[in-house]
Amino acid sequence: MTWTAPREAPDVTRGPTPAGWLVLARTLLAGSLLMAGTSAAATADTPFTIAVLDRQGTAVGAIVDGNAVRVRIVAPQPVRNPTEIAVRLDGQAAPVAGCAIARAATRCETDVVATLGWRYGPDGAARPTRTLVAVPKAGREVARLSLRVAPRPVVLVHGFMSNAATWAAYTGGNGFLAASGLQGFAVGDGRADGVMNMGDLAHPGNPSRSLADNAATLRGYIAGVRRATGAEKVDVVAHSMGGLVSRYYIARLMQERDVAQLVMLGSPHGGSDCSALPAKLGYFSPASLELRPAYLQKIFNRAVTTRRGVPFHMLAGNRILEIFKAPCSGVPSDVVVALDSAASIAGSLTEFPVLHTDMTKSGDVFRRFVLPKLRLPPAGFPVDADPLPPPDDARVTQFTQVHAGHVDAGATVEVEVNLDDVAIASFALFDPSRSLTLTVRGASGNAITLTPAEHGLIRIDDPQSMVYLGYGVDKPRPGPWKVTLSATPRTGTDFALAARVVGGAVLEPRASPLAPTANQVVTLGGTLRLPGRTLADVTMQAVVHGPNGRSRTLDLRPSADGMSVAWTPTEPGLHAVDIVAKARADGLRVERTAFLAVDVAP
Repeated sequence: MTWTAPREAPDVTRGPTPAGWLVLARTLLAGSLLMAGTSAAATADTPFTIAVLDRQGTAVGAIVDGNAVRVRIVAPQPVRNPTEIAVRLDGQAAPVAGCAIARAATRCETDVVATLGWRYGPDGAARPTRTLVAVPKAGREVARLSLRVAPRPVVLVHGFMSNAATWAAYTGGNGFLAASGLQGFAVGDGRADGVMNMGDLAHPGNPSRSLADNAATLRGYIAGVRRATGAEKVDVVAHSMGGLVSRYYIARLMQERDVAQLVMLGSPHGGSDCSALPAKLGYFSPASLELRPAYLQKIFNRAVTTRRGVPFHMLAGNRILEIFKAPCSGVPSDVVVALDSAASIAGSLTEFPVLHTDMTKSGDVFRRFVLPKLRLPPAGFPVDADPLPPPDDARVTQFTQVHAGHVDAGATVEVEVNLDDVAIASFALFDPSRSLTLTVRGASGNAITLTPAEHGLIRIDDPQSMVYLGYGVDKPRPGPWKVTLSATPRTGTDFALAARVVGGAVLEPRASPLAPTANQVVTLGGTLRLPGRTLADVTMQAVVHGPNGRSRTLDLRPSADGMSVAWTPTEPGLHAVDIVAKARADGLRVERTAFLAVDVAP
């Protein structure tokens, strides 16, 4: 496309009019300026042209935001000396590109220009048409071009125990994205090749795929979206474990940068202790094991750090603020992911009062957090250096035993949870059927009427949540607490129940090395302490869950630093290790369980 100022042509049959003489003089002057290598911006009549070229060198009048282009400037005739040309985007002071027309040449082309954010102004408003202006050094514009800019497609990445349907509020003709002029693609929706598997609710005992395997699926899906839309870059919006998959893709599998930015909702970068519940049942492995804080903090976050210039934006839910109301995580929390987990890697962080399972449905989350990120102007895409690995400051959450079993239809099961002198005990129940009812009796033997206000009672009737029911007790009476689980007459179900405690005994687990090779000896160990008291009859076991789905139990023996056992893994892959400790103190039974991860290389 060409912009040329209007000119009058002299009437050669009758001789120039006064106006014609003026135009002719200005034209001749412009030509002499070009031959002298001087800026031609002194006149608006100079017929410079400006064109935008795609990767194939073809002049185009429309692009997708983020596509790489070059800009070509053509002068009306050869210049005598080099002439520098700056290319500006309307409304933006700094040039977006520039080139120099060489001596005796008529044209120049810029280097590759990144067009990220060209569709949006500083206020975030869409600008479907932008104007490029060519300006010689120390001069006025000599050419301009109108360019249509389409928005980048948005790739939606689901999380643990989920699928493409979790993004129903975002996709479709009436979804959040379409209403905002954006096009969304949810991985697994069939619009591009690829289906991830981070746990199938219909078949919980079937193996899931690993983070690495799901990231390979994401790679193929993004490639399909790019082919379908002509976009060179996409925005990725990920929920929960989908953020970990996306990080792995960017760091390990992405060749040329094709992700403009990564927007993450409730991603557990520091892990989620709640994953111990489905993992105890052997559900959704290895995904449920990859969510362990020990794996993410000590292995994954130290290995997956490269970002290739992709900015990370993170949202953390802080709906749960009181510690006894958080069933299996620290606080603030969205129920299953604590704020410190979402914030355990570098990136811009926003807190929002939303539950984990509501993040992909909330219109407020979309309007106030997601949409502004999708509408960032060019200044919103700085290129930052890769961050250093996070420090090893992981705190071990203290649990009693994690109980698991099955309740037959119409039957009841009683679970005994032994509490020592703890300050807080929070209980979390995982029930895939979301139908169990429970009765809680304290150490006194009396039934406790659970309430949201006093005990933080919460029910989450969402199959994608690791917690169906949670409650907590402040300063519980020490001794055995009994939880009776009752199934409906029609439905039986598996269950897992855990009690997270604050105060009392502390179990310090250890494994070394964390990343051995197959057939290399690994030392597993732990130390159990109860401040101010002497522990008796201390026993420990290590329950090792292998990548093949099988488990084995090893007895730990007294050692110089507590108790330990030597273990030799033979199979490559992620192994989850539960250190289970039991003891007695002043007539009380003490129970603690801690969760480790060992990643075995071939």
